[in-house]
Order: sequence, then structure tokens, then C-alpha cells
Amino acid sequence: MESVKRDEVFDTVLIANRGEIARRVIRTLRRLGIRSVAVYSDADAAAPHVTEADEAVRIGPAAASRSYLDIDAIIAAARATGAQAIHPGYGFLSENAAFGAACAAAGIVFIGPGAQALEVMADKIRARDHVAASGVPIVPGFSAAGMTDDEIARTAIAAGFPLLIKPSAGGGGKGMQEVHDVAQLADAVATARRVATAVFGDDTLLFERLIQRPRHIEVQVLGDTHGRVMHLGERECTLQRRHQKVIEEAPSPLIDADTRARLGAAACAAAASVAYTGAGTVEFIVSADRPDEFFFMEMNTRLQVEHPVTELVTGIDLVEQQLRIAAGAPLALDDVTLHGHAVEARVYAESPARGFLPATGDVLVWRAADGVRTDAAVETGSTVTADYDPMIAKVIAHGTDRADALAALDAALAETVMFGVESNVDFLRTLLADPAVQAGAMDTGLIDRMPAFVDPAPSRAALDAAASVVPASAGRSHAAPLWLARSGWRIGADAPDAAQSFLTSAGEVVSASRTQDPGDRAAAALAVAAPDGTVWVHADGVTSALTPLTRRQAMEHRLAQRERVDAASDPELRAPMPGAVVAVHAPHGAHVSAGARIVSIEAMKMEHPVTAPHDGILTLTVAVGDQVRRGQILARVTESE
Repeated sequence: MESVKRDEVFDTVLIANRGEIARRVIRTLRRLGIRSVAVYSDADAAAPHVTEADEAVRIGPAAASRSYLDIDAIIAAARATGAQAIHPGYGFLSENAAFGAACAAAGIVFIGPGAQALEVMADKIRARDHVAASGVPIVPGFSAAGMTDDEIARTAIAAGFPLLIKPSAGGGGKGMQEVHDVAQLADAVATARRVATAVFGDDTLLFERLIQRPRHIEVQVLGDTHGRVMHLGERECTLQRRHQKVIEEAPSPLIDADTRARLGAAACAAAASVAYTGAGTVEFIVSADRPDEFFFMEMNTRLQVEHPVTELVTGIDLVEQQLRIAAGAPLALDDVTLHGHAVEARVYAESPARGFLPATGDVLVWRAADGVRTDAAVETGSTVTADYDPMIAKVIAHGTDRADALAALDAALAETVMFGVESNVDFLRTLLADPAVQAGAMDTGLIDRMPAFVDPAPSRAALDAAASVVPASAGRSHAAPLWLARSGWRIGADAPDAAQSFLTSAGEVVSASRTQDPGDRAAAALAVAAPDGTVWVHADGVTSALTPLTRRQAMEHRLAQRERVDAASDPELRAPMPGAVVAVHAPHGAHVSAGARIVSIEAMKMEHPVTAPHDGILTLTVAVGDQVRRGQILARVTESE
């Protein structure tokens, strides 16, 4: 990638962010010989970005509102360390106009666009109207600013369903709700407003026509302080779940050269309309049935999570370009040529088999694959908490063509290991293998249409490796040593291998050899026994978390499984993950129906509804604002007399 002289940029830059983006910015700063300053909350005191920076400053407690969103604390840290500029990363304060103004007032360069771009593009309603005036096509819709609920309902009915509700001040898909008929409208509006208020501090909503079989295409733009705006091609970000991107690639398999040129021109027009400076992304929605027709969705006035795929196909370091532009240098790039294909997978701390619920814990082992780019927020010994976004890493592969890049990414994911915290790596491999993904025939609803994900069964090599690390005393009682040996040996018979039973995440009981030498099958496997007794094992490209069982426990579990078919559903509603209760949807003592939403829990910037298991009378045990732990009883639904 192109290099710059140190005297063309800055001596010291503070990164007002955390995790993998902070580490990624530090890498470029180090390459350019620029001193880096990290900031951290109490939850991140030992985080990798803190130890890798040249200097680090504590800015507050774990809550983002009191640390990474504390403008005064970040400005104070920049002043104390002599930072000439602040790189905001993405998320947090990266698109906050007040933060940009605070930097300017303090005489510190904000590595991002000017006030006009931040203010106009921060409001989806204003952004739509603004770019439309420059000839950029927009999705038909209406603003709900100042409308009552009745007015919203009448206008929505007149506009026609289906509709997509968006928080006007938001981004990243947070708070977005699909509405397919008027019966869904009230709940969808309430949820969108609640999330918008909690995340963005503004409950203004935007309603747009829901494009059928949509594809999400975005264009990377660069603008300098001398009036030049250019684009670096497009990225395909169609593979999403709950409006959160999962897989991204560049270039898009849908877009031909002519459409790419028109998309690029529209993106540059949108950026130029606000005198854009720095790296930004203009996002468009494209119908899979009409790939030549596109509509403006929004502009992200910052670096994107998926920027590495553009870097790999163009050979351009986008962080370096941000630094140059912020320092006042003109863009020195000629026409951009795309080389090969790049695909990125986002690794989230979540459990796909439990409905993608967030996961937390201590990282016992982290091992990235060789031969690809991995931008990670964690390493062995890190702690994943519920305080921040669940994305913990990105794995990015480059190939000569799309098929080559997809194969390289799958191989890299098969080598990626994280023990101690559940992740979506196995799901990502399943997604990449989907025929529609392989063919490039995708839309944003593809993941939602996939069958419920089930964790892959551990291989024999995995089970043998797991058995080899189970402590000899695991599950033992005060019985005699011969009984505890559990060898199964009988007079006149050869002594079999000792057996160890495990409970898989899918609730199945499996057995493995407990020999001292598990043999060649387990030679390529990696297994670790966690402090809580769980055995984490990686073999044949699959990571499994196994619970050791005694023979009695295994027998009891099998019996319980047989009886479960005829058992009544559990009346207790338990928290599926740690978080905060943000809504109670039914009053104490109410009669509720099976499937009705009872409470909503917020964790890692997402809401998760907990529903009634059956019809009955509701007994609540929590209230809005309560912090709950995983497994805590939230309510009970008992049959009415």
C-alpha cells in the first residue's frame, strides 16, 4: 500500500474507540511512525488495544455513556497526551456533530468530515431530501416527524404496505422494523421509538417502501479539502441478520461495469453535496429483480466495518488516506483498478443455535488462521462482556476471483479457534456453503429463510481429544476406586478403553475414549478444560463446548430426554442472556397467549423479546430497568383455573 512521509500528517493521534478498529488504526499509525494514544473504560483496562498503543488513558467506567461516549473525557485525554488529531473509528462518536465541534473548539483535528456532512447525513430524513436535490434517486416514503400515532397510521395505510421503519438519527440497522400490515404497526412503532431513544437519543422515525428481495450495495468514497471527490468501487453487504451485516464482499457479483459507473457517480454527487472530506460510504438499496435500479438509503460519514475488502481489492490503506486528508493533503490517487475479489466474515460473540443470543465470558484460547487478514478485538486471556457490540473479529480473504475468495475464507474460518466464549464461526461456514451464496443470488432475507441452525456434532477426533483433557477426578464420588474406574472390565474379557460421556450443546449425550493416548484421530485436535468444567475442543474445522458427565448423569439425561416429549412446557420464563429489561409488554396478572411478548431484554446494543410458552396468567418478577443475569427468572405463566 502507498506510504506517506511522517511530516505530511501528525506526530500523535488519539483513537476514540476500542476493539478491532482501534487496533487496526494503531497498525497504520505504527507503520507511518506516528505515536498512538488509546482510551479505555474500566471493562477494557487489559484489552489488546490498550497494551498495543504507545500510551493509554482511562476515560471512565464500563458503560459506554460514561466512557467512550463522554466527549469531555476524550477531549481531556487528547489534550493531556498532546494528540494533534482524533480518529473516531466507527460507532460511538464517529458521526457525532457535537464531537466534531468539540474537537474544533479544542484545536484538535477531527479525522472525519466537516460539520455540514455530519449534521445533514446524521438525520436520515434530512439526508434523503438533501441528496434528492442533487439528483440522487431515493426510496419513496415519508417522515413521521411531529406526527401522532393516528396520523402515522393513516399515512402508512395511504402509502401502502410493506413498509420499513427506521430511526431517523440512527445507523447500523438498529431499531429498524418491517411492517407488513396495519396490525403490526403499533408494536413496530413502539419498538423502533424505544430503540431510537435508547441508542440515538432521538425517537424521530422515517418510513420507506420496503423493497422486495433487496440487495444492499454501498460505495466507498474519498473526498479531500481541495474539492476532489472520488469513489473506490462498491461492496456487497446483502447477507444480513436483523439488519446487521454478516458477510461483505468487493466487488459485488450483481453489479456490471455500467451500473458501477452510475452508482459511483451517484455516490460522488451525494458526497459532494455536503462538501465531504475523508473516507465515507454511500449506501444504496437495489432490487435483486432490477439490478440496474438503485435508491439512496443513507451515507455513513465514517470508516465502515467492512472497509478491509475494499483495501484488499484496491491496495489502498483507507486509514492512511483519512490521515492524509485530515492533514490537508490533496488526494494523490489515480483511477482505481480492482484486483481479484475479497470477502469478509464478521465473527460475533453469540450462540446461533440459541437464536443468536449474545455470549460473554473469558477467552481461554484465541487462534487466528494463517494466510488471511484477521482484525480481532480479542486474544487469549481477553474478556467479552455485555457492555459493547458483540462483534469480536473480522476474517477477510482475497482471491483471484469470487470462488477462490469464498474457498479461502471458508478454509480460514475452519482454522479459527475461540474457546471460552460461543461464536458464530460454524454458522458462517454454513452460510458460505449455501447454494445461493455460492451463486451470488442473494437478498437481505436469505439468512432469515435458512433452517434454524444446529451446532455441528463433534467428530470422533474431537471427542477423543476432549476425553484426554477431562480431569481424572471429574464427576467422582466417594465410591470405591474399582467402581470409579468405570472400565467396564469383566473376568474373561479383554479390558476395554475407559469411556467418558459428554453432553453436547444440542443436548445429546455422546461418549469418547478416555485412554491416555487418544491416537492419531485426536492428534490434529485442540482441547482445553475450562475452570467451570466445560471442555472446549476444535477438530475438523468445528469448535464444540462439551459438558463432562458421570455415567449416572448420562443415564438420567437420556431418561429425561425420553420423557420430555410428553412433558408440559416450562411455566418459568428465564433470561436467555445477561442484560437490561427495557420493556414489559403485558401487565402483572394478565391473561397471555402462547407466543406473546412478555419482556424485552437489551444486551450488546440489541433487543431480545422473551415470549410466553403457553396460554395462562402472567406473574412478573422483574421491572423495566432491572439488570438480569442469564437464566434468571423473569416471569411465570401458569394455567388459569
